Amino acid sequence: MSLPVDDAPALPLDAQGILELAARSMFQLFSSVSQGMFLVDRSGRIVWVNEGYQRFLPDLGFSSVDQFVGRMVEEVIPNTGMRRVLETGNPVLIDLLTNQAGTFVVSRIPLRDDAERVIGAIGIVLFDHPETTLQPLISKFALLQRDLDDARRELASQRNRSLVIASSGERRAKYTFASFIGSSTAAAEVKRQARRAAQSSSPVLLLGETGTGKELLAHAIHAASSRASGPFVSVNIAAVPDTLLEAEFFGVAPGAYTGASAKGRDGKFKLADGGTLFLDEIGDMPQSLQAKLLRALQEGEIEPLGSNKLVPFNVRILAATSRDLAALVREGRFREDLFYRLHVLPLRVPPLRARRSDIPALVEALGEDLALRNGTLPPELLPDALALLAGQPWRGNIRELRNVLEQAVMRSDSQSIDAAQLERILREAGVEPAAPAPVQDALASAQVDDADESRYLRPLAEQVAELERKAIAAALKVHGGNKLATARQLRISRATLYGRLENPE
Repeated sequence: MSLPVDDAPALPLDAQGILELAARSMFQLFSSVSQGMFLVDRSGRIVWVNEGYQRFLPDLGFSSVDQFVGRMVEEVIPNTGMRRVLETGNPVLIDLLTNQAGTFVVSRIPLRDDAERVIGAIGIVLFDHPETTLQPLISKFALLQRDLDDARRELASQRNRSLVIASSGERRAKYTFASFIGSSTAAAEVKRQARRAAQSSSPVLLLGETGTGKELLAHAIHAASSRASGPFVSVNIAAVPDTLLEAEFFGVAPGAYTGASAKGRDGKFKLADGGTLFLDEIGDMPQSLQAKLLRALQEGEIEPLGSNKLVPFNVRILAATSRDLAALVREGRFREDLFYRLHVLPLRVPPLRARRSDIPALVEALGEDLALRNGTLPPELLPDALALLAGQPWRGNIRELRNVLEQAVMRSDSQSIDAAQLERILREAGVEPAAPAPVQDALASAQVDDADESRYLRPLAEQVAELERKAIAAALKVHGGNKLATARQLRISRATLYGRLENPE
């Protein structure tokens, strides 16, 4: 039942009274919810310590409050910045303090008299053990910082590559791992495996459907390898006529045949010497050339077309295919010995439907790229459009996604794109749109075993509270009910522990 207006507590009527009430309330609030507080006078001498701060005293070398109070702050709290606050009168709202008691997030606030003179300061420990209590924030910041560093390196690398290619025509990798967009479990795992592969010199076989980013990962593996300063040479086997493949690979000796250049022509193995040779669509290589490729890989030397001299080379091989090489081997259409030569570090690149949670980030990146190319603003996809994209099977994977997005941008009179526009584009391409799937439902990063799945189908707050209760009960049992030891074990304040015990829900 609410109190009558006349009987309800009222604020002071004067401004000074309101300020004093606010100051008193804030002081009481910080004293109760912070991990600890202390006061120093104008000279920097500690004059008061609250109960929460007293738990840090043993680690600072004091067995009682009496030993601590009355001492100069620099003597008892190593690395403190309180002196600067007293001298300048400027508060420090957030700072990290590290000493033998641990690492803390602290605030330092000057106290002033009516004449605005600094007469002391308050030290507040907001969080102790921030590496634990602030882990989600620290992890998110670290991830953002890592992505920013990757992006900076990518931009610098692209600028350098542009200058090198423009001036000398050298062949270099165009992409790094930062170019492979996605933070889903599947995307993170393939990047992890690719980074490990980059540290090796063994052949890598990239397997996956068309449009999944196999060539991009090949560039990234080379860029992260010890051969990054060497050339990156790629050849799409499916795009070269069978009759020209041998010359494309091994080169042509001067005057090898009628019409051949008198200077000869270097093949891809020679051009890639000291670097990486990427064989795209290796599954389309004719059998007549497979034996020669195998011999070149085994012996580390090639014989140019029309020559009788062997030329040594130093090349790392990366290969990719969207075909089932193992099935081609069983059918006798791909040499088994060549398959095992290439299948040393197999890396399966996941299809887009296996990492649907990456679609919003991919759409953003593709949209920005289209905007840069066309000199326009990036498109804005409405929620129903993103939901529709998340529900599609994407047989052409990222290449198909880009095509659909580019058509939508070119056809739309508005910067905003809705689901109806995308549905028309898909149907015109002969694809019946699948049912939309909310992007949030596509997240695949929190997978659990089917047998335990029902345990987690409850409100998250309820599960966290249950885990907290179990942790507190276990710590109390170990420490025989000693609440101070329990709070230290769990790295929480006693005030927090008391609050959990009084309100277990």
